[in-house]
Amino acid sequence: MYKRVLLKLSGEALSSANNQLEPDILSSLAQEIKEIVDLGVEVAIVVGAGNYIRGKNAQSLGIDRVQADYMGMLATVINAIAIQGAFEKIGIPTRVQSAIEMNKIAEPFIVRRALRHLEKGRVVIFGAGTGSPYFSTDTAAALRASEIKADVVLMAKNGVDGVYNADPNVVMDAKKYDIITYMDLLQKGLGVMDSTATSMCMDNDIDLIVFDMNQKGNIKKAVMQETLGTRITKEIG
Repeated sequence: MYKRVLLKLSGEALSSANNQLEPDILSSLAQEIKEIVDLGVEVAIVVGAGNYIRGKNAQSLGIDRVQADYMGMLATVINAIAIQGAFEKIGIPTRVQSAIEMNKIAEPFIVRRALRHLEKGRVVIFGAGTGSPYFSTDTAAALRASEIKADVVLMAKNGVDGVYNADPNVVMDAKKYDIITYMDLLQKGLGVMDSTATSMCMDNDIDLIVFDMNQKGNIKKAVMQETLGTRITKEIG
């Protein structure tokens, strides 16, 4: 069983088809996280904001890339607070830390404080990405996992059960990988996460597990190191 995990969630994974936060999804997530917290696992979360805005998409509206990225960072904090509300409703102690200071609603991100929360059994949700434009929330997940010395990054996907050599929705005989190295991921150009995040995980020797969060119990299975989805690692063997 992993002792300390960082769960990467997309904004879309928390939302319904019309990109509204879905109470049932938040409630189900809270129940699954409670199961692993009760086992003594330390849990940190990085959440995206694709259900509200993506920096690249905002550019098409004529918004400057830097400003668009800051809009996305603020939206991640909205999602973080929604997750916190669902967690605390069922008794999971939770703290939101933001890379952009907003003291009325979240703590500033401080590594030592985050570690202390984790040691006390609190779930820590990291909002506002890295706090800088041009970096994705995938990179934020890799960075925070490195800073808190997480055992693994759990990348929970919405309806995607692993990494394939081609888009399984387009290519009928696409092959799913059970395990693959970060170097192969980069060389094959597989779009799991951006190259900055991939390189950071590889350099810090942090494994990443890509799995479908829509299947109930998958988060616990990933934490228990059961065979699930695709494991991405620095070296095989």
